[in-house]
Amino acid sequence: MKKSMFAVVGMLSAAAVFAGQVDFSKAKLKTPAQLTEQAPASFKATFDTSKGVFVIEVHRAWAPNGADRFYNLVKNGFYDETRFFRVVPDFMVQFGISGDPAIAAPWQNSNIKDDPSTGKSNTKGMVSFATRGANTRTTQIFINYANNAGLDRQGFTPFGEVTSGMDVVEKINAEYAQKPDQGRIQSEGNAYLKASFPKLDYVKKATIEK
Repeated sequence: MKKSMFAVVGMLSAAAVFAGQVDFSKAKLKTPAQLTEQAPASFKATFDTSKGVFVIEVHRAWAPNGADRFYNLVKNGFYDETRFFRVVPDFMVQFGISGDPAIAAPWQNSNIKDDPSTGKSNTKGMVSFATRGANTRTTQIFINYANNAGLDRQGFTPFGEVTSGMDVVEKINAEYAQKPDQGRIQSEGNAYLKASFPKLDYVKKATIEK
């Protein structure tokens, strides 16, 4: 009897796989240690958002650790359905907390080491990882709206820049400013953001250009 039950379970699992109900990439996102592939020397990531499309071009030489982390996150769908939860006009727009708490949790303290400055600055359109202090970069990134060179001395090393669609980035809804609570985003995900800040713009899908 036990063998037949296991066989049935096995057939159901196989059926689910063939039906596309098992998303292995999302399952992998729950284990950050698995996502350590080295990024190409340069690559482009396309972000299809609720406001339109923008493209980030990444140069690994600018910030190897940051480029590798960003490459793995985009490639495996981490940024899909994430909200732009911090939008400060004339300063920056920030995003990168997963809308799924089960995915956000393992990344919260999956830090990467800081990259030393290579002379690139946080000028308009440049993209850097947000940080809570030395060597605490995880998944959150921000796009500069202006010349924020003052951030360079604080350890925010750009790893890429928006090369197409900066006009889209500048149209991202700023009405909620910095009101969304990051702790609640971590623990409640998009359920909290949709209920409390329904007009937030968001990433529909992010992909690595072939």
